[in-house]
Amino acid sequence: MPVKRALISVSNKAGVVDFARGLADLGIEIVSTGGTLKALREAGVPVTYISDVTGFPEILDGRVKTLHPNVHGGILALRNEDHLGQLKKHGITPIDLVAVNLYPFRETVAKPGVTLEEAIENIDIGGPTMVRSAAKNYRHVLIVVNPERYDQVLNALRQGEPGDGLRMALALEAFSHTAAYDAAITAYLEGLGAKDSDKI
Repeated sequence: MPVKRALISVSNKAGVVDFARGLADLGIEIVSTGGTLKALREAGVPVTYISDVTGFPEILDGRVKTLHPNVHGGILALRNEDHLGQLKKHGITPIDLVAVNLYPFRETVAKPGVTLEEAIENIDIGGPTMVRSAAKNYRHVLIVVNPERYDQVLNALRQGEPGDGLRMALALEAFSHTAAYDAAITAYLEGLGAKDSDKI
């Protein structure tokens, strides 16, 4: 199935405006959140706010914004009659491309004097969930976590539907991305002595 809808929510905004503009030029609807939405709107890229998709506002200082069936149903649905029928029944539109990279946890904890509270607030929850959902459903959803892939993905879309090889490579990169992210969190907490509760 052709890519018709993309969800873009990135911490690293390098190249994202040109990528989104390229998607929009291909007639792909773009859905976005917070800072990414602001950057795209300021650049004149047409974009739909995530709350207009979920029907629910971002809450808890942004901790909850994409954790919703209208997002994850759209990402995780197989493109078969049964799943598409369920999406239609519940008014959910498929999401065919997810471009997400995560809160800058490693950059945050590398700063001198960073507090535990600051580190915790930079542990991404919705981002890894969307990345893993899209990577699990890679046969139907393109997952892009690396800005260096933007041009390759755009070129593949311009030539037609991207093949299984690219889809699998993007999924592998996505799972590596979330694994490294969790490893960084683990290393930070171990560095605080979290294995020995008496040290904290």
